[in-house]
Amino acid sequence: MNRIVLLFLFFMAFVSLDYYVFQAVRVLIQGQQTWWRLTVIVLYWSFTLLSILGLLVWGRLDTFELAIYRNFIATGIVMNVVAKVLAGLVVFYDDLIRFGKYVYRGLVSNGAVTQAAEGISRSEFLAKSAVIAGAIPVAMMSYGILSGAYDYRVRRRTIRMANLPRAFDGIKIAQLSDIHSGSFYNKTAVQGGVDLMMKEKPDLFLFTGDLVNNEAREVKEYMDIFSKVKAPLGQYSVLGNHDYGDYKQWSSQQAKQKNLEDLVQSNKNMGWDILRNEHRYVEVEGERLALLGVENWGMRGFAKYGDLSRTHQHVEADIKVLLSHDPSHWDAQVRPQFSDIDLTLSGHTHGFQFGVEIGNFRWSPSQYMYKQWADLYHEGGQYLYVNRGFGFLGYPGRIGILPEITILELKRG
Repeated sequence: MNRIVLLFLFFMAFVSLDYYVFQAVRVLIQGQQTWWRLTVIVLYWSFTLLSILGLLVWGRLDTFELAIYRNFIATGIVMNVVAKVLAGLVVFYDDLIRFGKYVYRGLVSNGAVTQAAEGISRSEFLAKSAVIAGAIPVAMMSYGILSGAYDYRVRRRTIRMANLPRAFDGIKIAQLSDIHSGSFYNKTAVQGGVDLMMKEKPDLFLFTGDLVNNEAREVKEYMDIFSKVKAPLGQYSVLGNHDYGDYKQWSSQQAKQKNLEDLVQSNKNMGWDILRNEHRYVEVEGERLALLGVENWGMRGFAKYGDLSRTHQHVEADIKVLLSHDPSHWDAQVRPQFSDIDLTLSGHTHGFQFGVEIGNFRWSPSQYMYKQWADLYHEGGQYLYVNRGFGFLGYPGRIGILPEITILELKRG
């Protein structure tokens, strides 16, 4: 079955669903003034028309320059489909009730029609319910774009370590992860996020991967912003699964490799010391802390470029901090094989950019894929912190799980 036939079938199904849901809208606007009915009808079917046009031009938007518009169109189509499906389920429920009444009158009441209940009829109530059901996801996703995408939150945690050298007692570490610079559409807001982090005056800055979505050139426009990230004890980074260009069709393997080399150079040009299965020492007053940076290593089909044995080799320090993009690495290799790694910093999950966080209560669909998906975890004397991500991917917003700037303070004890 070719692409044209699939598109035609989708259009037919989509328009049929729209017409089906429109029956609920028609119930609500009947009896209203003509201008109001026409306005609602035009607005309703405009969403359908825009979704169809978006699909028709989808292939023409598959370029670097138009990637952001492509994301917004995809989000609009998803919003429309989800809204209509939810509304359609309520309308279907209403139809089941109507069918039940029809059967009852025909088989039991011999066609007699009972007195209608006072007040709002059941059909009108369900029509309103259908419209509300469809409006909720549209409102939530719109709010996530307008308010959540750049609503940076500073999350502070204190980690106590008995073996922490006195020179590092009280050290403040800033962590960013999952910048995904190719998804940004508001440079001023990004600058505001970096400024917010720098106000914390961190001693050490660590970035745990996914600087871009696919291509090194995505970060070019933002290098002047991230170059301002400075810390007295240095700036260090690792690669995430998106940084390798694995999710893009390249003209050749050489082009893909050149892209990776450019990305590595971008890290260096911003003043970030990128660690690729290697380590560095941070020294203060003759005492030192070891930073281990492993390349991406993930479960569930994600690339395994990391070599933790090589990274860990010959490392001698009282405290070892590992930068590993994917938190699934912690249970799979770090804890079982390297019990002397005191703290692992990760990102990757984004908290699915959707969920609920109220006080100590956290929920996100992410937790069904990742045992450790956000915030601080502690097992057997080892710590893992999973950053919720600074940027976003795909859906250009966040609902509930907001972009994060992590500030970790290490204390003796």
